[in-house]
Amino acid sequence: QVNPVESGGGLVQAGDSLRLSCVASGRTFSSYAMGWARQPPAKEREFVAAISWSGGITYYADSVTGRFTISRDNAKNTMYLEMNNLKPEDTAVYYCATDWDAQTVVSRTLRAGVGAWGQGTQVTVSS
Repeated sequence: QVNPVESGGGLVQAGDSLRLSCVASGRTFSSYAMGWARQPPAKEREFVAAISWSGGITYYADSVTGRFTISRDNAKNTMYLEMNNLKPEDTAVYYCATDWDAQTVVSRTLRAGVGAWGQGTQVTVSS
């Protein structure tokens, strides 16, 4: 199992946009649900978005619905998170995860021991 690798984080101003990417090589990429989570400073890691193996079904945390869009390109072994209208409260380390099960995706709740995680990419939104 090879853990995924995130990229695309950075420092932006409120209202700006960013696109995060996640590459998961060395595995059957199209077989798994995947998603994004984030960990704000001094807080626990939280669910952000998930996408089914085919890309046809997506789930979002209430805090990002309407602003973030998750997508995947199975031919490129890559998942994306398009983040628009960023707010200072979106500041966090963003993590990509593969191998999410149905319970994690549908409940929109992270569970210990579920998923293969990347190292994270920092997103900082200034006001």
